Amino acid sequence: MKAKSSSHKTPQVKPPSAAAKKPRPNVTPPKPPPPKIRLMIVDDHPLFRAGLRRVLEMEQDLDIVAEAADGLLALEKAREVKPQVVLMDINLPGMNGLQVTRELTAARSEMAVIVLTAYHDDEQMLHALRAGASAYFPKDVDAQELIRAVHEAAKSNYVVNEQVLAKPQVATWLLTQFEQMAVTGDESPEYTFQPLSTREMEILKCITRGQSNKEIAKLLGISRQTVKNHMTSILRKLAVNDRTQAAVYALRRGWIRLQDAR
Repeated sequence: MKAKSSSHKTPQVKPPSAAAKKPRPNVTPPKPPPPKIRLMIVDDHPLFRAGLRRVLEMEQDLDIVAEAADGLLALEKAREVKPQVVLMDINLPGMNGLQVTRELTAARSEMAVIVLTAYHDDEQMLHALRAGASAYFPKDVDAQELIRAVHEAAKSNYVVNEQVLAKPQVATWLLTQFEQMAVTGDESPEYTFQPLSTREMEILKCITRGQSNKEIAKLLGISRQTVKNHMTSILRKLAVNDRTQAAVYALRRGWIRLQDAR
């Protein structure tokens, strides 16, 4: 019998496929999402704050970092959490929203304030913008319009009557409005609608309670002449003729709460 010859077959190596020969493409990792816009809500009505929060939290790039129910607490929290945009009511306990807006924007120019108010009229809007607000809306504003304003305010723009303006354009717009209104014949437009000082707001609050100059001077620890000087300034800034008109002006616009006037 012939011995069977043992033959070892050489394993065949398959050539690399065409797909394997192609170099692996450079895969660019996805960019991280931009940082969210940090918001603070200031309003003394819990139900309104909750509704506003619910609407804003539906936007992926908005983040509610704080809430406040009065003016003094709003100042404290804003300094602590440093929001980019503050949604501000006017009719607040302790300090009204215009006063808070003025202090916040004076101390932190990069912080934007959007005023939301139930006390809406054209003069109120001028007061809000003069105090430093980036936008102004009545509280029945459409949600999408408000969200658009938040994004513009975060970019240091202003929203006035649905127009998006840069800061120099707002200054020009305000000056035009003051000249057109011509509230008083002898006052310069620069003086019209100038924000009231803290002391002037204190005196105006006393006036709404029916207190005399003598009573105000004793309460605040100042002279009667100083009260008169402040009163003259208040009348000029509000373009009214007497203390009664000044009190009505402030109450109608929510600068002073009715319960604080008693």
